[in-house]
Amino acid sequence: MRNLHAVVKAYDIRGIVPDEFDDRVAYALGAATVDVLALNQIVTAHDMRDSGPSLSSAFATGAASRGADVLAAGLASTDMLYFASGQRDLAGAMFTASHNPARYNGIKVCLPGAVPVGLDSGLGEIRDRAQAYLDTGGPTGTCDGTGPQRVQLLADYARYLRSLVELRAIRPLRVVVDAGNGMAGLTVPAVLGDAVLDELPLSIEPLYFELDGSFPNHEANPLDPANLRDLQAAVVGLGADIGLAFDGDADRCFVVDEGGAAVTPSAVTALVATRELVKYPGATILYNLISSRAVPEIIREHGGVPKRTRVGHSYIKAEMARTGAVFGGEHSAHYYFRDFWRADTGMLAAMHVLAALGEQAAPLSVLAARYQRYVASGEINSTVADAMAQAQRTEAVQSTFAERTTRTDDLDGLTIELSDGTWLNVRASNTEPLLRLNVEGPNVEAMSGVRDEALTVIRATYSPTGVHDHAHRA
Repeated sequence: MRNLHAVVKAYDIRGIVPDEFDDRVAYALGAATVDVLALNQIVTAHDMRDSGPSLSSAFATGAASRGADVLAAGLASTDMLYFASGQRDLAGAMFTASHNPARYNGIKVCLPGAVPVGLDSGLGEIRDRAQAYLDTGGPTGTCDGTGPQRVQLLADYARYLRSLVELRAIRPLRVVVDAGNGMAGLTVPAVLGDAVLDELPLSIEPLYFELDGSFPNHEANPLDPANLRDLQAAVVGLGADIGLAFDGDADRCFVVDEGGAAVTPSAVTALVATRELVKYPGATILYNLISSRAVPEIIREHGGVPKRTRVGHSYIKAEMARTGAVFGGEHSAHYYFRDFWRADTGMLAAMHVLAALGEQAAPLSVLAARYQRYVASGEINSTVADAMAQAQRTEAVQSTFAERTTRTDDLDGLTIELSDGTWLNVRASNTEPLLRLNVEGPNVEAMSGVRDEALTVIRATYSPTGVHDHAHRA
């Protein structure tokens, strides 16, 4: 018997195929999605994973059994599905497991206008309704037998993005793109290639553009530095101006400079924010609480209003709607645009970086340095088995730094600001038994000292009485 609590997460649905997620589950989820969201129409798409066509077809059949018309877009990136949802004002279901290994697949569900559906905004009810269908043999209802209507998105998607960022007048750039065998292999040629619409001054050097859900070259997860090595080597070896790396469903983009150094997502957030503030003076810009403190500083310096948010796309999109923010960025390289229905799109962020680089003569390392003021640890994960232990260790971290603390808040986990200008955040993962640590300081010494001290506490072994022995940092 399938237990959908194992696959329905805070923001999406994700599980191992077929052990946790198979056609029967997809069928029940399709029916339940239509029931709970009261849909007449829905558009579906899937990434390059081998299980995508079958799972999305089963979902469509389940949705049709409950009376919904289904538009099937076939192969697409996640932001292409958001484009369809926004442009056509339809609910959507994107079949992807993003950067997860090949054995996984999942669904990202959105309402018309690319409004996200999370655990507290319908996904929990969809889970429970689908579980009831699985437990009782399936939903009642019949399909009309015609199957879903096929729709083509790529050309319209490319044309829309090209209308938002002008790239025709920039200086020539040599660009290495690592698609990681994911959906950027489909979208990059359409958006940045010179065969569509009109010629762009971009020379694209492709890495791993062949769509292959087995990820034969490396995992499509650029958050792991190991997965950037091929891109970094190619940029340096080819003398390129910039490198771009996309995750599996191409909704996130990571940037590498001409020397092979990674440009932090916080720097990209600040750079794009300054461009959006030229277009929308005085606008609100969102950044999540793991972002560098340079981000709000730069937003203010350019006349904008910075707004700090929790981590996670559903929170940022809701806050964008509430505040009217024109842009939002996360430390995980998700970038959200009001001009893109408040949805995240790695491609549009990449286009802004290309435009900023090409509109001036300096190399990317010099340009990016304007937006990188502090030293960050990056996100460090530690396995902590249960919620009680997570709470204990978070409390121990707070006690450890108490005498140096100038401010704390609990917007998302625990954030501590220290008297030397260093800050740290400890928060529990929404989907895994992990505590995540982020530290930023005015210099390497300050950051690394706080990082190591916090990790010693987080990776301690607690006794039943609460006494703990300090463990060496892994």
